[in-house]
Amino acid sequence: MTLLAHIDLTVIWAVIIGFAIVAYVVLDGFDLGIGILFPLIAAGNDRDTAMNSVAPVWDGNETWLVLGGGGLLAAFPLAYAIILPALYAPLMAMLLGLVLRGVAFEFRWREPRHRVWWDRAFAFGSTLAAFMQGVALGALLHGIRVVGRGFAGGPWDWVSGFSLLTGVALVAGYALLGSCWLNWKTDGPLQQQAVRYAGRCGVALLVAIGAVSLATLGLDAHYAARWLTMPGIVFTAQVPLATLVVALLFYRSLARGSEIQPFAWALAIFGLCIVGLGISIWPDVIPARVTIWQAAAPPRSQAFMLAGALVMVPVILAYTGWAYWVFRGKAGSEGYH
Repeated sequence: MTLLAHIDLTVIWAVIIGFAIVAYVVLDGFDLGIGILFPLIAAGNDRDTAMNSVAPVWDGNETWLVLGGGGLLAAFPLAYAIILPALYAPLMAMLLGLVLRGVAFEFRWREPRHRVWWDRAFAFGSTLAAFMQGVALGALLHGIRVVGRGFAGGPWDWVSGFSLLTGVALVAGYALLGSCWLNWKTDGPLQQQAVRYAGRCGVALLVAIGAVSLATLGLDAHYAARWLTMPGIVFTAQVPLATLVVALLFYRSLARGSEIQPFAWALAIFGLCIVGLGISIWPDVIPARVTIWQAAAPPRSQAFMLAGALVMVPVILAYTGWAYWVFRGKAGSEGYH
């Protein structure tokens, strides 16, 4: 424990949970995006190809969601105890959406007579899950009423114009990732269709980012202070500038017919959004209410869990990387080739 006394385990766990959230957005975002785009894809071989492009990896991607939620409960129990009742409705709706899309994913192959309904369920579940993730994030940023060590708000506090805006923004973002994934992993008419959708979704996402960013500054004085006061503004101004540069690179790669680069640049846009989120809330786990240190579990508990995380996270990364390497080719209606 002498060594641990000189290590801030709370910050380490904040980084681990942040990494899990980023990994989830990166890896599960594009398959949710494919579900969002599913009604726009022609029934038959094109939908089968879109499904096959994520079939080997989609359920493993959600491992990171479990790690993030479980890590929050174990490492920051006070934050978990406040956030869960505040966001119970959107989180339950998100989980129901994930369950619905998972069932639809399997049953559309095994019960083809009603495939049209399973396809609709897959699209609805994907869109619902993505939208509610955005709503939950928006509600967290908008503010959770806390008195003492507990949630003091009502059951509908999560509903606001801002939270609905962030929900729409995340749907647009996931649709962008999904279209870029299809551009990378498919060919023929479906790939051409994906390129068109990527261009449109990119515009929608950039507009949504601008709207959410401006709205965030008006939510609370501490957001504006972190972004607009000197000397911090010298550094924070680089985030929107970098977003503009990455957006230009994204559209240039799309125009040149690149397959991998648009997906990489779309991920970079998400990365910059996460950097912006960190600027707005760090080191709070509940913005302007509870810091990571106030919400943290005892150091001995954090150290015990860290030992397990140091084993499991590399294992998860290894088998995830192996799965993507094995299925690194193009997808078709019958599988990968």
